[in-house]
Amino acid sequence: MSPGEDKFFRARITHRADIATDLWIIRLEPNGEFRFQPGQYATLGVQGAEKLIERAYSIVSAPHEKELEIFIELVPQGELTPLLYSLQAGAELTMRKIPKGRFTLDTKSGRKNHLLLSTVTGIAPFVSYIRALGKDWREKKFDGGHRLYVINAASRSWEFGYREEFEKAAAEFPWLKYVASISRPWEETSPWKGETGRVEDLVRKYADSWGLDGTNTSAYLCGHPQMIENSKGILRRRGFPKESVREEVYWIPAKEPHA
Repeated sequence: MSPGEDKFFRARITHRADIATDLWIIRLEPNGEFRFQPGQYATLGVQGAEKLIERAYSIVSAPHEKELEIFIELVPQGELTPLLYSLQAGAELTMRKIPKGRFTLDTKSGRKNHLLLSTVTGIAPFVSYIRALGKDWREKKFDGGHRLYVINAASRSWEFGYREEFEKAAAEFPWLKYVASISRPWEETSPWKGETGRVEDLVRKYADSWGLDGTNTSAYLCGHPQMIENSKGILRRRGFPKESVREEVYWIPAKEPHA
């Protein structure tokens, strides 16, 4: 790796877990101090034949964890993910020393409810929120005054990287609600007992049942761009002001994929 030491860490993969054929989780040892806020992203890179190829990835882990955790989806035509896909534990890659992003939890607007909408790897920043708040809750540094409501959708149940973690957290924390939904239940090998449909199919139902509206709730949309566009439209029609809706688009159709 040739990039200058002043901007990059030589991060090492310490663990890899394959979730599905095109989804996997890695943990990284940054090999340097990397301070971030839940919701921010790390810029990872692999040296290609002619240049360093870099992309931004939302951080799954919370700031108190020693290693960085990243949830990745393979984009076969992407520049970077096929290279990352070939890397196993022990491999090194570049990581920029400075985290980026403003997709952090809004605790200053006065809205105490937080509606978190995600598809597949878009759950990543929300895991970071929950792990950080969970630590503070156990240490009595967070009083539960902010409440989080998560809708996480995938095509199939095996594409959820963190469903069990969220279900356990929702059972432990009174300030957290979690709904998992799949859009292709007919492909399941065993009966699916949860919700079915895409995120945008469920927003109205759960916003109503949870009592969430534009006066008391901030919304966070992360993942597939079509989900984000559709859900933004629904939220706007429900009276969510523009400033109460945040988004993190993971790739742009017909342009360079976010990979």
